[in-house]
Amino acid sequence: MPGGTNPITPAGYAALRARYDHLLGEERPKIVEIVSWAAGNGDRSENGDYLYGRKRMREIDRELAHLARRMKAARVVRPDEQPDKARVFFGATVTIADEDDNATSVTIVGDDEQDAGAGRIAWSSPLARALRGAGVGDVRTVRLPAGSRDWEVMAIAYD
Repeated sequence: MPGGTNPITPAGYAALRARYDHLLGEERPKIVEIVSWAAGNGDRSENGDYLYGRKRMREIDRELAHLARRMKAARVVRPDEQPDKARVFFGATVTIADEDDNATSVTIVGDDEQDAGAGRIAWSSPLARALRGAGVGDVRTVRLPAGSRDWEVMAIAYD
């Protein structure tokens, strides 16, 4: 997407927000309580609860900062509101077939919600970039580390 924004589906944004809220409202307060209790026990140099708690708190703070940056850059795109549903754009579920007629379906989603095992590929992935703007019957070549492959668009759907 132009402008360096982070396109994301409403469900993907909700998942980011839920993770942020969970870390901030549940995980971090538990760790703060453990660290406070451990700090009250005296010598902190060999206090495992204190040392582990501080380390875990830094990890949580890093993840919170990362999530905040991603949510700030996010631009929620509703797939069902795409103007041209005959072409592949963000949020499309595309059925493609390779040269051997092996068909597969992929949904083009934001970088933060990709899960190749579930058939959700990132908007910035090589396959998604090749499929952008394609219509049913179009053949697109995808350059991969193992070599180029041709994929034919069999169907396009928007949920």
